[in-house]
Amino acid sequence: MTDVADSAHWFLRARLKTRQLLLLVALADEGNIHAAARVLNMTQPAASKLLKDLEDMLEVPLFERLPRGMRATWYGETMIRHAREALASLNQAHEELTALKAGRYGQVGVGAITSPALALLPSAIAMVKREQPSLRVVLEIETSPVLLQHLRQGRLDILLARFFAEEDKTNLRYEPLTSEPVCAVARPGHPMAGAQGLTLADVVDASWIVPPAGSVLRHRFELMFTEAGLKPPIDVIETAALLFITRMLQQSDMLCVVSTEVARYYAAHGILTIVPLEMPCHMDDFGFITRSDRMLSPGAQLLLKALKTACLPVYGRKVE
Repeated sequence: MTDVADSAHWFLRARLKTRQLLLLVALADEGNIHAAARVLNMTQPAASKLLKDLEDMLEVPLFERLPRGMRATWYGETMIRHAREALASLNQAHEELTALKAGRYGQVGVGAITSPALALLPSAIAMVKREQPSLRVVLEIETSPVLLQHLRQGRLDILLARFFAEEDKTNLRYEPLTSEPVCAVARPGHPMAGAQGLTLADVVDASWIVPPAGSVLRHRFELMFTEAGLKPPIDVIETAALLFITRMLQQSDMLCVVSTEVARYYAAHGILTIVPLEMPCHMDDFGFITRSDRMLSPGAQLLLKALKTACLPVYGRKVE
């Protein structure tokens, strides 16, 4: 038991200083010891001693000394990443304490891909704001890889996103929620909007707005045509920008492949119409992603509870 405790608190025995963490980050950002020292308002000899003491304590070189600056070693990259996370956590603690002292409930950062952002977040956030009006909610709608990066950096607390097979799941907790079917959409009054028995062969020569090359949905969209014995459409615009997509569709006879949840939202507001075309491709499941190495703040716990409550009317399932 003692060995475990000693190992877990090595930084106490080593007397790791917050200034050393700040120096690591400054060196990574500035690229040389002079600029890093200036950023931290210390002398260059003092900064050099702080770095040497840290390297001596860890018994590894953290930076290569180059003629025109410094470059982090693999050891250095590891320490820099953890230094950023530790400093971000300390900043977050200060912000939470300041908010609580001012009578506010703190802040929570939530990130989501588009579909649950439209279907789930509004009702959940409204639920939270009724209970705690002072809770500051920071919302980010992005792709899953970007959201996961921001979660690891401590900029977000909760994600509604998906994991991919190659994704590093270390220190992350995933609770699957639902799959994401897709469909074709067009402007209201489009010639194909009221067609019967449409097949992929009927739309292969149409003009399409498709996700960017390299995305999962783009791959599965093209694979869908290939498996049907057809060449994928070649008259395409590549973008994931919904504002452009809706405007472009309204001004043309183009088709677009989007998640069914997004399509229903725009169809309900009369902006687009869902084309009656069976599309046997879909996106992988998405779900809740949080960090397993960090406890959620009271505000984040409140929002996560509201999100799970909102799942029942939206997705027809209760999430514990």
